[in-house]
Amino acid sequence: MEDILGYADRHVVVTGAASGMGAATARILVDLGARVTALDLKPTTAPVDRTLEVDLRDRAAIEQAAATIEEPVHAFFGCAGLPGPPFSGVDVMLVNFVGARHLVELLVPGIPSGGAVAVVASNAGMGWQQQLPQLMELVTADGFDAGHEWCEQHKELLETQAYALSKKVINAWVAFRAATLIASGVRLNCINPGPTETAMMPYFENYAGKEVLDAYLGPIARRSTPDEQAWPLAFLNSPRSSFVNGESVTTDGGFLGAVLTGQVKLGAPASSAER
Repeated sequence: MEDILGYADRHVVVTGAASGMGAATARILVDLGARVTALDLKPTTAPVDRTLEVDLRDRAAIEQAAATIEEPVHAFFGCAGLPGPPFSGVDVMLVNFVGARHLVELLVPGIPSGGAVAVVASNAGMGWQQQLPQLMELVTADGFDAGHEWCEQHKELLETQAYALSKKVINAWVAFRAATLIASGVRLNCINPGPTETAMMPYFENYAGKEVLDAYLGPIARRSTPDEQAWPLAFLNSPRSSFVNGESVTTDGGFLGAVLTGQVKLGAPASSAER
């Protein structure tokens, strides 16, 4: 594959690389000529250069993995995540944000100027701006332990809202941290996918119901594929995107636009979209 995006011989790290968006991202990056270090709890089938088993709920495991990752890291792709039930709310927030952020911060000293970080949020995090004061409590919690403590203090809230709240926190963190990270020449962005055909989907359907999920399809009226989310991640972390920083890129097939323009009402069945 022609390396239009500039990944040839660059070292990249992908979390959640065993399935879904992470696996698609790892595979695409290998095809583009990158040297890929893949992190997950499960085996990675993509032909990456190195695999590491890491539990993002475990501070010691994160730090052990980070210490063994080769420098420089030209790009980091944060694709690991938990969907909510049957996982506890604290575990969801630890994997989706607290542990993921801790890993990024440990790797930042090894990311050279011109490097980039892109993480996966979700359109379930829509409206994060309206909850910014609460979100900033966790965004500014200093390190893994402080983040974990915040989760324990808000355990009741997380039992019902962990997934959506974790995605809102990611958006807030990107907006906040990108402004300071760029001083070292490192960019930070995220994507906000709509429903995507990954291993998480059965969990979402069991918890929320298929009809609720389908209401988030919007005008495109289908779920995305993992590749359709991996390519925007590759674009964001490419050196070709050198002036894109602190952005929450919506990759939901037009759902947000349809909501903002009154064509889709939140909470309504997908069939209620005015076309």
